[in-house]
Amino acid sequence: MDTGFYLKVTAAVIEKDGKVLVAKRKTAYMGYLWEFPGGKQKEGETLEECLKREIKEELGIDIAVGSFLCSVKHILNCQSAIELHAFKAIPLSDEFHLKDHDEIRWVDVEELPAYTFPEPDRFIVRTLIEESSVDAY
Repeated sequence: MDTGFYLKVTAAVIEKDGKVLVAKRKTAYMGYLWEFPGGKQKEGETLEECLKREIKEELGIDIAVGSFLCSVKHILNCQSAIELHAFKAIPLSDEFHLKDHDEIRWVDVEELPAYTFPEPDRFIVRTLIEESSVDAY
C-alpha cells in the first residue's frame, strides 16, 4: 500500500558511555512501549533541527546531532504513514525533565531486543545490532 504521503518523523539514538538511551512512553499511543525519542518534522525545519527541538520538548535536554543512522517507512493505519529518520546524538547535559515518558534507561545495544518497541523503532534496533556486530570485527 502506497499512501503517497509519509509524515517525516525523527528519532534520536542518544549515546553516552557506550550505552544508548531508550524512553518508555507514558501515553497509550504506541501502547506504553519503549522508543528512541523524537517526533514530527515541522514545515521549514531540517530533520536535524526537528530532532533537537523534539528532544528539548520531550526530555528537557539539548543534544548534538551526529551521523544519520537509518530510515524506514511505516504504515500506521489506512490514513497515516510515517518515514522515520534516525540519527545518532550525544546529550549536552544530564538534567533530564521527562514530559512524554515515564522512564528512561541507558542500555547496551545487545540488551535492546529485551525491550518492547513499536515496529519502526525495531528497525533501528536491528540496524544498531548489525552495526555493533560489524564493529566487533
